[in-house]
Amino acid sequence: MSYLAGDDCLYVFATKGGSPTHPDWYLNLVANPTVTVEVGNDRYEATSSTVTGADRASIYAQQLLLRPHFADYERKTTREIPVVALRRNA
Repeated sequence: MSYLAGDDCLYVFATKGGSPTHPDWYLNLVANPTVTVEVGNDRYEATSSTVTGADRASIYAQQLLLRPHFADYERKTTREIPVVALRRNA
């Protein structure tokens, strides 16, 4: 899964390749926002939340600069692709 490092979290993108429906993992996070994050050798508990509005647009734009193929996902679907913040639990 592709992610983008933020100042205090990781962002993940529910693209599902531009499918018209959200991926199941995103629906699972909405239903149960507590997750275990594994990046390299780092493993920790986190809480997920969907980013909305101008913040979502800004983060997605950053992802597009790093991974231009994400624009293809937007073109393939009419849904807004969710951006999810994964924040480490204290």
